[in-house]
Amino acid sequence: MSGDVRAVRNRPHRADRDRGAVTAEFAVLLPVVALLVGAVVALTASAAIQLRCADAARAGARAAALGDGDADVLAVARRVAGSGVQVAVGRDDGWVVVTVESTVGPTLPLVGGLTVRGTATGRTEP
Repeated sequence: MSGDVRAVRNRPHRADRDRGAVTAEFAVLLPVVALLVGAVVALTASAAIQLRCADAARAGARAAALGDGDADVLAVARRVAGSGVQVAVGRDDGWVVVTVESTVGPTLPLVGGLTVRGTATGRTEP
């Protein structure tokens, strides 16, 4: 009978077999969580820059509709959008189209930059 008790005492407990499981699970899930957080940050930055481009295009179209020249329209759009944007102004038959583009830098490894664009159209006043 004492042999049976000794065998039970020497048998590994369930807690001993599970030791380190949480660490292994954490090590596997941490990169996934980090990538998800990075993706959320990248999407938020892209959305914010796209909104800024749309606001700049609207401001430029409004300036052009009021009769400002192309140089003034470019200056207004660049002032609203900030540095590092490309602004294009097109005029056709009393209408003006202002397009503002910007490239969002890569925030995740192995992912290239994303180009965002805002466009606005306005009728020029006579």
